[in-house]
Amino acid sequence: MPPIETLIAFFIATAIFAYMPGPGMLYASAQTLAKGHKAGMMAALGLHIGGYAHVVAAALGLALLFELVPPLYIALKLLGAGYLIWLGVQMLRTRKARITADPIEATAHSPARAFRQSVLVEVLNPKTALFFMAFLPQFSDPSAALPIWAQLLILGSIVNIMFSSGDVICVVLASRIARLVTQSNRATERVKALAGSILIGLGLAVAIDR
Repeated sequence: MPPIETLIAFFIATAIFAYMPGPGMLYASAQTLAKGHKAGMMAALGLHIGGYAHVVAAALGLALLFELVPPLYIALKLLGAGYLIWLGVQMLRTRKARITADPIEATAHSPARAFRQSVLVEVLNPKTALFFMAFLPQFSDPSAALPIWAQLLILGSIVNIMFSSGDVICVVLASRIARLVTQSNRATERVKALAGSILIGLGLAVAIDR
């Protein structure tokens, strides 16, 4: 593995990126506001699992395809953006949920659905693949005993775990905020509308970002 000073720099840089507000945190927060704490946690888990696809891609050099074939990058980015917008629209169209003893919790199927959606959202994000491809090699050591691909897998897994910890923190905070404001049907619908708007905004931002 790289020398200790390189690893220290790696952890510092990773922490800065992991806990700086970004699309992943907003997405996990939106799922929490719309579907409840369990769905938010499953969304964070889905983002985490989907992130490993990009870790493996970086280790194998597959992310280079996006640089060599720009139309592939654009197509995947637009597909991911469209999916985010579709999720947001679906949230805005959701009918008012019947108030129960715990009004913030969504239906029993919401957590599983949130997990599946989140895995797909993360896999369809080519910018994540490019981030891993650009970031991880800076902290690898060609002279180390481990081959480069193994170093990238280990470093990438650490990055993915730290990023997911930031998402989980946002889920917890969003859940607490939602419980404070969802004391009526009207408030619940407003929270869901906010969550849907966040997803649509993320989708539009991804679509127009170059």
